[in-house]
This record gives sequence, structure tokens and C-alpha cells, in this order.
Amino acid sequence: MKGPSGTRLPIAVIGIWLLTRTLLLLCVFKVLVLPGPDVTSDVSQIYQGWYEVLRTGTYPLDDVTWQYPPAAALAILSPGLLPFLDYASAFFVLVLVSDALVLGLLLYAARRPGKCLMGAWVWVVGVPLLGPTAYARYDLMVTAVAVAALLAGVRHPRVLGALAGFGALLKVWPVLVLAGTRRGPVTRRSWTTAVVTGAAVLLACTAAMPGALAFLTFQRDRGTEVESLGALVFHVARHFGWEGQVLLNYGSVEFLGPYVPVVSTAALALTVAAFGWLLVWRVRAREFGTTTLCDAAFAAVLLFTTTSRVISPQYMIWLVGLAAVCLVFHNSRMRGAARLVLAATGVTMLEFPIWFTHVVHSDGWGLLLLTVRNGLLVAATVTACRQLWLQSVTEPRLRERATVPAQATRDRVLTS
Repeated sequence: MKGPSGTRLPIAVIGIWLLTRTLLLLCVFKVLVLPGPDVTSDVSQIYQGWYEVLRTGTYPLDDVTWQYPPAAALAILSPGLLPFLDYASAFFVLVLVSDALVLGLLLYAARRPGKCLMGAWVWVVGVPLLGPTAYARYDLMVTAVAVAALLAGVRHPRVLGALAGFGALLKVWPVLVLAGTRRGPVTRRSWTTAVVTGAAVLLACTAAMPGALAFLTFQRDRGTEVESLGALVFHVARHFGWEGQVLLNYGSVEFLGPYVPVVSTAALALTVAAFGWLLVWRVRAREFGTTTLCDAAFAAVLLFTTTSRVISPQYMIWLVGLAAVCLVFHNSRMRGAARLVLAATGVTMLEFPIWFTHVVHSDGWGLLLLTVRNGLLVAATVTACRQLWLQSVTEPRLRERATVPAQATRDRVLTS
């Protein structure tokens, strides 16, 4: 079978995608049921509740679980495009379409010179590693926007900026795809377009419905989510008499009690430090190669995910998508970090939903799962940042130093 360009379609990739996505659909439609909590309840209860409120022409002003930028309303309202299906079924179908779109973009990119199918394979394998959670949150839709932005951004900076600006109003993190833009005209065009697009979308959302910025006030009293890096402190502390609690708070299961604000503040400090590292990297970078845009986006999202006080399972979809874009390139140096992300994604499905009760109770098995998952994330972050620094800062400087003596020798020969 031939594709539009005459190249052979990757039957194996498409076949595995069809098989794994059929299994995911069987899970979210509850034909197959995994142990642990029902991951689809967010769609059938929380999302659908928001949908009913949004249809009345206002954001959910009285619901503290609404903690998303205003354009997220588009994702929540999107099942209305399929009125012949109930809300949850329509949502799952639209996530499947978004999934197929990402695969199509990765396969299309793989046909270009210097590209390969490795990125498509990462996506095909990585999404089902998270289990049905991948289809039971709107994060896959957001990831599709970020993937499209990076793949287009290599040649079209304004498209990159427009999609990044729109993505930021969907769930903030896609703005990080701009971290590795080449200095000069590319950065000016993409960043300016992102600001203009973001402002236009925000203005439209604000004009369309009241409460577009209500989400900003709904995060002040949050605790530390039980799956985050900082939560490991309290999982251990519970075995030594710590008197805090694990409660459903602001839509997630969090630690609340003594010293939680201290750990949450420490997580915020780590995030600020991560931003500082990115800033230093960008100032000192000497070379922006063909992979720098994608590699920097991957490293940036890893930094902000790992240091977050909330590492929800669906966050792994962001990382799988960005890892896939990186590995579209033959010469990508993010293979090691991508493997660590895939491993962390598989462990994430074990800790949620399969053995989430162990995590909530901080028993030995739950502590082991979280330590392994978060350890893999830390390792992936360090690996990605190290490779980004090496290829854009250290190695170009070494080449420059090696060039100076060689040029001086040639000059002496010519003048003698």
C-alpha cells in the first residue's frame, strides 16, 4: 500500500495503533475494567457538569475544581459537536480523533529528509502505557495542539506562535514550546504571534462569557497532591506519626496538614529555579540546530512537570507527545530521556488507577511505585537538560576553541 507521496505506508505502526486504541476504547466504555477507581468519572460527572454550566453562557464560577484557562471551555463543550452520542461517548470519540491526528502528523513528518518513524512509534506505544486515563482527560487534545505547533514551527514560526498562544489558553504548558526558538527573527515572529493570539483568544473568551479568569483564584488553598515529588516527604512521614490527612481537595487527592505549605512553597521554589535554568541556557546557548526547538520544549516541560506540586497521571501524555516529536529526527539526542519517560508512563498506570489505594494509604507498595515513577521523571529531566546543554552550549564552545588555534596556524603559514 502506497501513501500520497509514493512511499509505503507503515502498516506495523498503523496496525499497533488500531489494536491499542481499540483496547483503550474498550476500557473507557467499560467493556474491560481495570482494578482501582473509575477513571472515566471525571468525564461523565465533572466535565459533563461543567458542560451544562458552560451551555448557559457562563464559566463555572461556583466550582473550585474549575482551574483551567478560559479556552479549556472549548474542549469541554466539544462533545456537543456529536449530538447523536451521549456526552461521555462523544468525548472519547473526539479524543480518539485527536490521537489519530497526532499519529498522522508524526507519520507525515517522518517522510521528510532527516526524519524517521521513531517518533510515531513513541506515540503509538506511549499513550496506551498510561491506560484509559489517556482517553478520560482532555490533555490529549492539548498535546495534539503542542505537537502540531512544534512540527510546523521548524519551518513556520508564526504558525508555531499561533498554536502556542492558543494552547496556553487551553492549559498553560504549551507556551513552553517557544523555549527553544532560534534567536532573531524566528523568536520575534513566533513570540509576537503567540502574544497576539493569546490576547485575542482571552479577549474573545472574556467577551463571550463572564468568569473567564475565575480559575486564577481557585488554586490558592491547594495542598500537595499525593503523586507529586514533594508528596514523598509525607508518604514517609506518615510512618513516623505525621498528623496530616489525605483528602479529596480541589478536585484531586492531596495531603493537608502540618508542613504541607512548606513543601508546596519548596515545590514552587524548584519551579522558579527551573525557569532560571532555562533562562541561563537560552542566554548561553551558542547554537540552535534543527532539533533544538523540540529538544528545548521537551526539557522545559519535563522541568515544570517534575517540580510541580501536582503530577497528575495525565501529565505524562504531554511528555509522551513531546518525546515523540523529538524522536521524529534521526539525530535526536533525547532517546535516553524518551525511554525514561515511557518507563515512567508505564509505572504511572500501575500507581493510578490499578494500585491507587496503596498510594493513598502510603503503604510500602505505594511508596515504591511513587519513588520509582518520580525517580524516572527526575532522571529523564536531568538527562534531557544535560543533552540540551551539551549540544547547544558546551560542544559549540569547544568547536570554537578548536577553530582559533587552527586559524592562527594558517595565518602564520600564509604570512611566513
